[in-house]
Amino acid sequence: MADFALLYRGRNIPSSPEQRQRHLDKWYAWFKDMAAKGSLKDKGLPLDDGGKVIRGSQKTFHDGPYAESKDVVAGFSIIEANDLAAAAAIASDCPILEVGGSVEVRPVRQMST
Repeated sequence: MADFALLYRGRNIPSSPEQRQRHLDKWYAWFKDMAAKGSLKDKGLPLDDGGKVIRGSQKTFHDGPYAESKDVVAGFSIIEANDLAAAAAIASDCPILEVGGSVEVRPVRQMST
């Protein structure tokens, strides 16, 4: 088994309170299902829109990130799966896909200390 980061991209939040709650309920159900199957290591957290970007050897600070809303990293989770294909299959059930978002699946490198 290996660890994979799921990076959730997009900020298309349903407009009505009822739609938002239904969408949030789908997220909770998805996390609960992954936990029951032993895939969820850390549900992670949503990320705020703002932040700072530090660039180059001069270490200049910029307000950011400045990305199109569809590319903004909205949050992350850590899952465990046999391989990248299995991790991608788990990610394919993510509720963000229903509102035009995307999920980036990335293997987590293990580092020795």
